[in-house]
Amino acid sequence: CIVKKICSIYHSTREEGMYLYVLKAEGLKRVPEALLAIFGKPKHAMTLLLTAERKLARVEAASVMKDLDEKGYYLQMPPPQNDDEMTAIKYRNSFLSASK
Repeated sequence: CIVKKICSIYHSTREEGMYLYVLKAEGLKRVPEALLAIFGKPKHAMTLLLTAERKLARVEAASVMKDLDEKGYYLQMPPPQNDDEMTAIKYRNSFLSASK
């Protein structure tokens, strides 16, 4: 039995790379108010047909589908910062603070 879910995906207006997946038929009604306050005004990014076999960029589709069933939403957080990138930024900043 292949289960399919049509979901709407929203991106955060406050945090780059943060996305909220909800069932299209339910919309945002099961998303807690506290989460929406942190998320900011949801901007619709796309509508997607999910199956457990579908490949998603940063998460297993089955995990998203499970959260949609249990909680009514799935929150995708931004990817972690690259340690090498952060080290390079700290290195550059050390020169900026030393030159004052």
